[in-house]
Amino acid sequence: MDPVFLSRLQFALTVGFHFLFPPLSIGLGWLIVGLMTRYVKSGSELDERIARFWVRIFGLTFAVGVATGITMEFQFGTNWANYSRFVGDIFGAPLAAEALLSFFLESSFLAVLLLGWHRVSKRVHLTSAWLVAIGATLSALWIIIANSWMQTPAGYAMVPKAGINGVVVKMPQLNDFFAAAFNPSTLPRLTHTLLGALLTGALFMTGISAWFLLKGRDEAYARPTLHLGLTTATVAALLLLFAGHWHAIQVTLTQPTKLAAFEGLFTTRDHAPLTLFGLPNKTTGKLDYAIQVPSGLSMLVGFNPNTTVEGLDKTPKANWPPLRATFVPFHLMFLLGFYFIGFTLLGVFLRFRGTLEKSRFYLTLALLTIPLPFLANELGWTAAEVGRQPWIVYGLMRTADATSPSVSAGQLIFSIVLFLLLYTLLFVVWVGAIQREMSRGFAAETTVKEVKA
Repeated sequence: MDPVFLSRLQFALTVGFHFLFPPLSIGLGWLIVGLMTRYVKSGSELDERIARFWVRIFGLTFAVGVATGITMEFQFGTNWANYSRFVGDIFGAPLAAEALLSFFLESSFLAVLLLGWHRVSKRVHLTSAWLVAIGATLSALWIIIANSWMQTPAGYAMVPKAGINGVVVKMPQLNDFFAAAFNPSTLPRLTHTLLGALLTGALFMTGISAWFLLKGRDEAYARPTLHLGLTTATVAALLLLFAGHWHAIQVTLTQPTKLAAFEGLFTTRDHAPLTLFGLPNKTTGKLDYAIQVPSGLSMLVGFNPNTTVEGLDKTPKANWPPLRATFVPFHLMFLLGFYFIGFTLLGVFLRFRGTLEKSRFYLTLALLTIPLPFLANELGWTAAEVGRQPWIVYGLMRTADATSPSVSAGQLIFSIVLFLLLYTLLFVVWVGAIQREMSRGFAAETTVKEVKA
């Protein structure tokens, strides 16, 4: 019944559900650019049908993403009034830019993309696909800027301002926009997030295409998208290795307590091991059931086994994040990353052998893999946000001081139950709509002549 815990739970619920859709929209957006480019160049009815199918899937995903995103932003005013007052001078700018410069660009040209078939020229139609993908990516940029500032605040000065009941307190005031926008964690987090989105869209396309091949339906349409999805996923999975390493180095330099929680490193040391498995025990200050690579962490973050890595002993226990809630999601995400590399490289191998489309084992595995990048995105978000605790703005404001004092536990419980029901309904509707499009297939447009394989 703690209002702070319930506020955090509600925000986790709404953001976690919303975060299912933007990565898929971003990834599919850029894949649709590729499909539309192919259609404009070839002019073939087959390529048109392929592009139409995936544009419809994109439109359904975008609609649910918008509906859930609005709820998330309203919570800053309802449940997090103290936070909004504290960071309003800085946090409001990227959120406003996201709405005015990105969301309207994406939503406006989505109408052209969805309805422009044979109503506008092919080049205008292709341009709309580019602008939708750019708009989705710019939305991610502004949201990452806002969230990264909470992780590694920069470009501000603490100045006296009137707080609650007119009490004067020091609050951050923007004094360098570019330093705040491109704070130390913005670029590595943006790169990591966009590659994760591209991987999500690509594996989604791969899995849906595999379903058609398993069913023996629309094979001429499904083969090109299977190849496009698999190729894109392979590149994204491999690049994520380097993006994740870059991000880890940034966390080491700017949020060493979070890195120590990621790795269950209780003691500052050189030759710090890389943890593959274990469970951090806050009571004993040890890592239970540990499986580690000697000196691995020092090598990764400093390229030298003698690199000293700061442990949790450098931070007061009151400022430690919840250890297992940080450690476990991070390591599960790490394992999923290596699964994606193995899965995609196996697919590339089968394609070169000419057996990819005939391998029912691999096609079934591709279908079962669809939920895993969504899970990896959620785990990465959980590790990043829980690992920042107890700070809502790292080093400046604690989460416990950020909530709305007038919101009661009963109100929060009621809204949590309401959101659970609403989001369950939205998810069922979205899945049902996707299944309906799959049952209709690529050849759903009755005005186009049948294309033979």
